[in-house]
Amino acid sequence: MIDPASMAFDVDGVLADTMTLFLDIAREEYDITGIRHEDITCYMLEECIDIDKEIIEAIIIRILDGRHSAPLNPIDGASGVLNRLGRKQRSPLLFVTARPYLNTIQDWILDILQLEPDSIEVVATGSFERKSDVLLSRNISYFVEDRLETCFSLKEAGVTPVLFKQPWNRKKHPFIEVGTWRELESLIDF
Repeated sequence: MIDPASMAFDVDGVLADTMTLFLDIAREEYDITGIRHEDITCYMLEECIDIDKEIIEAIIIRILDGRHSAPLNPIDGASGVLNRLGRKQRSPLLFVTARPYLNTIQDWILDILQLEPDSIEVVATGSFERKSDVLLSRNISYFVEDRLETCFSLKEAGVTPVLFKQPWNRKKHPFIEVGTWRELESLIDF
C-alpha cells in the first residue's frame, strides 16, 4: 500500500486526457481523421502517426496555451480518486509536469478537482529529466507517470514509478502498472 503523502502525479496522460484532445483538435481544426487513440504507440507523435510534424507542433502549442475549442477532459475516474485524496491529506496534492509553463493547466486542475487552491501544487519542470529533482526535494517516493522512458530515469533517481497504461508505453518494463484510476486507488493506503 502506498502512503498518499509520499505520492505525486503527472498531468498529461495520467490526469488529463491530452491525446484525445490532440485528436479532437486534429479532426476539428485540421480535418485530420482516421487516427485513433490506440494508434499513438510512441511518445514522439511524428514517429507513429501520419501527420505533418508542423501540424503536430501547432496542435501541441494550442494544447499548452489552452487555445482550443474542444474540451480537455480528465481521464475517467481521476477526479474522484484525487478529490478523495485531497480531502484526506494535510499536504497539497502534488502534480509535476514536463510542460514548459503552467499557463492554463493549473486552473484546469483546480476546476476539475474542485478543491481549495492551497490543497494543490502544480510544478512545471520544462523537461522530463527534471521531474525527479522536484519529487526528491519534496520527499516523494511514488510517482504516477505515463511516459515509460521517464519511469526508468525516476527509478534510477530513487523514485518508484507507477506506470499508467497508455498505448505509447506498451513495451516490457519492471514497474508497477495500473490501467485505471480504480486500480490506482486500490494501491493507496487511505
